Amino acid sequence: MTVEPRHYADRPDEATHGISAWDRGRMVNPRGVIAEPDALGDSLHMLHLTGALYCRADAGAPWGVELPALPGYLTLPVVLTGACMLEVDGERYPLAAGSAALLTRGRVHRMLSADGVEAVPLFDIPAEQVSDRYERMRFGGDGPRTRIAYAALRTDDVLTQRLVAELPDVIVVDGWDDDEAGAFASVLRLLAREATTTRPGGETMMTRLADVLVVQVIRWWLENGRVPEEGWLAALGDRHIGRALARMHADASHTWTIAELAGDANLSRSAFAERFTALVGTPPMSYLTTWRLEQARAELVRTDQPIASVSARVGYSSEAAFSRAFKRHHGVTPGEARRAPRDEPALRP
Repeated sequence: MTVEPRHYADRPDEATHGISAWDRGRMVNPRGVIAEPDALGDSLHMLHLTGALYCRADAGAPWGVELPALPGYLTLPVVLTGACMLEVDGERYPLAAGSAALLTRGRVHRMLSADGVEAVPLFDIPAEQVSDRYERMRFGGDGPRTRIAYAALRTDDVLTQRLVAELPDVIVVDGWDDDEAGAFASVLRLLAREATTTRPGGETMMTRLADVLVVQVIRWWLENGRVPEEGWLAALGDRHIGRALARMHADASHTWTIAELAGDANLSRSAFAERFTALVGTPPMSYLTTWRLEQARAELVRTDQPIASVSARVGYSSEAAFSRAFKRHHGVTPGEARRAPRDEPALRP
C-alpha cells in the first residue's frame, strides 16, 4: 500500500535531497532517527548576542557603583566571591557568591556593598584597559572584598530580541544546583582567560561564551516555572503552536499556508488559527509577515547582501513587492534602512 504525503511540501525534492519539509526543523542523525522540533529550545539555540564590554571588578567595602542606561543591551553581573546588593528601580536583590543577575532592558542600576552606601558613577572609576572589550577595576575601601564579573551584550538578532522582550526586567539566579554551578563557573573561567589573552578568534570565543552564560540564566528561569501561560514564550512551549513557530523560524523563505502549518501542528485550520492567535496575540500569517520583515531589516543592517537576495531569503519572489511591504511595515525603504546610522550608546566616554 502506498501512503501519500499529507502535503505537497512533504514530497522529496532536489533541494532537500530526499528530506521532506516535514523533516526540516527536526534533528536528523545518521541513524535516521528524527527528533520532534523544540521551538523553545531552538530559540535558545539560535540566541545571538554581540559582546560589547566585559569587566572584572575587585571592590573593598564600603563601595558602590552606578551603571548607566544601555538601551538595546543585556547586562549580566556575576558575583564570584563575597556579596553585594543589586538595586534596580528601587528594588533590591541580594547577591551572594555564585549568584547571577540578567538585566534585560539595559536600565540604570546600582551595585552596593550594603544598603545606604553612596554609589559612584561607573565612568568615574579608573579602569585598566586589558583589551578593546575587556577591562579590570579595583576600587572601594579596606573592608571585605567582593569580586564581580560583568558583561554588557547587544541583542542584534530578531529572534533574540523577541525572546528578550518576553523576559522580565530582572532575572536573579541564587540557587544553582551543584552541576549547574560547576558549569557556570567553568564558562566564567574560560571567558576570563579569553579576555586577558590575545589569541586568534578570541573575540568570537568571548561572545559565544557570554551567549552560553545568558542561555544558562534564561534556562534556569524557564525551568523554575516562571513561563507565563499566554504570550510568545507560552506559544513556543505549546506542543501544537510551537511546532508551527519552529517551522516558520527555520525557513522564512518557504511559501507557508495556513493548511500546511495547521497540518504540522496536528490541528484543523480553524482550531490552529484560533489557538495561534490566542497565544501569540496575532494571526499566523500576520505573524509570519512581521517575522519575515523584521528578519529582513536585521539582515540589511548587518550585511551587504543585495536587497534582491535578502527579499528572496524571507519569502518574496518579487523585490518590488518586498520593498512595498517593507515600507508599509517599517516606514522606510530597504535602502533607507540599510543606510540609517545605528544608535549605539557609548560604553565608555
